[in-house]
Amino acid sequence: MSFRWPSKDPDEILDYSVDWSRFLDTAVITGVIWFVQSSLFNTKTQLDAGQNLTSASSSATTDSIQNVAQTNTNTVATINIGGGQNNVEYTFTCRMTDNTGSTAERTIKIRLKER
Repeated sequence: MSFRWPSKDPDEILDYSVDWSRFLDTAVITGVIWFVQSSLFNTKTQLDAGQNLTSASSSATTDSIQNVAQTNTNTVATINIGGGQNNVEYTFTCRMTDNTGSTAERTIKIRLKER
C-alpha cells in the first residue's frame, strides 16, 4: 500500500514528511534514506540530500527531481523536494532505522501538476 502526498508544481520547492511516531512507540529514528522512482527512471534510486536525478532520456535540468534537503526529528522524517517533470507521478520511499536496529519503509506517491 502506498500513501499519497498532495500534488506539487514543478517550480515549487516543498517539504513532505513521514510521521513514524505510531510505528516507533518509544524508539527513536537514528537514520533515514530516501529513494525515488517514476516512469522516467524505472529503478528505485537512492536520492541523497542535494542530489538531482534526471531521466536518461533528457539532460534538461527542468526534468530532474531534487532532494533539496532532508531532516528528521526523533519521530518524523522530512524531505524538501524541488523540480520534477509536469504530469509525472513519482514514488518516494522513506527507509527509516531506529535505535533498536529495526528498519522499515513507507512508500508515498506524488504527482507533479502545473498550477
